Amino acid sequence: MRLVIVQYAGDYREAYERLANGGPENYYGQKYSVDAVTEMRKRAESVTVICCMTEKHNEVLANGVRSIGAGFKEPFNLTELIELIAQQNPTHLVMRTPIREVFNWAIDNKVRTIAVFAESVFTRTWKDKLRSYLLARVLNKKQIEWVGTYGITSSLLFQQIGVKPDKIIPWDFILESDPGSLAPKEIPAGVNTLKLFYAGLLVQSKGVGDILEAVAKLRERNISVHLKMAGKGEEDFFAQRVEQLQIKDSVEFLGIVPTQNLEKLMRESDVVLVTSRHEYPEGFPLTIQHALRTRTPIAASDHPMFKTHLKHGVNSMIFEAGNSLALAECLEKLISDSALYHNLSVASHSTWHELRLPVKWAQLIDRWLDDSPESKQWLFEKRLASEYYNQKSSR
Repeated sequence: MRLVIVQYAGDYREAYERLANGGPENYYGQKYSVDAVTEMRKRAESVTVICCMTEKHNEVLANGVRSIGAGFKEPFNLTELIELIAQQNPTHLVMRTPIREVFNWAIDNKVRTIAVFAESVFTRTWKDKLRSYLLARVLNKKQIEWVGTYGITSSLLFQQIGVKPDKIIPWDFILESDPGSLAPKEIPAGVNTLKLFYAGLLVQSKGVGDILEAVAKLRERNISVHLKMAGKGEEDFFAQRVEQLQIKDSVEFLGIVPTQNLEKLMRESDVVLVTSRHEYPEGFPLTIQHALRTRTPIAASDHPMFKTHLKHGVNSMIFEAGNSLALAECLEKLISDSALYHNLSVASHSTWHELRLPVKWAQLIDRWLDDSPESKQWLFEKRLASEYYNQKSSR
């Protein structure tokens, strides 16, 4: 068995070496994912991880996994990517990013293939809909054996674009610790400073600019704010925006925060912000999962990938994506209504449990590679078409 795993971004070599040297995870589940690939190497003749948008390299690591950084920039050369894959002469292919041309190559070359996506697809414009339609046609071909999608909402979206629910398997990260030991939170009476927290890419499409504008609007209303932002991206651009908005004393850029510190920072905050605009291809952000575990209320945009599980005034505050005024008004409402704040915190526990799924990322791949009758049956029972997911999505 020669396994190739293709992902859009990330750097398997860097992550493996950092974690092997005792360094921290950059995001939840990173060590789990790196170690899972190491385990796959034990059953295969070769395992190769190809990262498209990563500094160019090609080497076999100490765990026996070959890491290839393709060194691509957008738009990248699909012919070159396919050549990189073909050079490994794979018998099995795991596609972690929806590149239709690679799926077609795998079909033509009779390479056993599954998709394991952590991102959603766009369906806003006619071009988006055409691309999604063509992708669904390819994914429905029998040579693409399973389509793994991160979470129920993403799975339903892939079904909506035409992928057969018999082929879709929703998957989850580990997140197995029960959050019930933390008490629900109260907004302090007469709170002096509203403590906000954001974790994620620092880019416009994630709504970072909208957050900064909302902070400025809250200050105009004499509401003191302290915003902590964890993550990397366009830091210089947003630092300049902070200066322009004259909110420098209200904003703190933390850079990359080790995973083990993330929930502590959320618990210490009054509100966690999840502000993605509709053009950002969300799966279901781990930020939401972490916030629910800490019982810190969430203010989230109305991104389509959030709406299945996040309900305005029930377990979160929802605002119109890209609308900084609406975000500011959501936050003002939340801190001025102590009963609402407490109720959102209480609801976080049950919401977190509703999000749990029986299939983990590595399990999906492992069962497929195993290919025994028992594993085939296990995968069959975890399809989106099964009664289990009908119950999940209708709650």
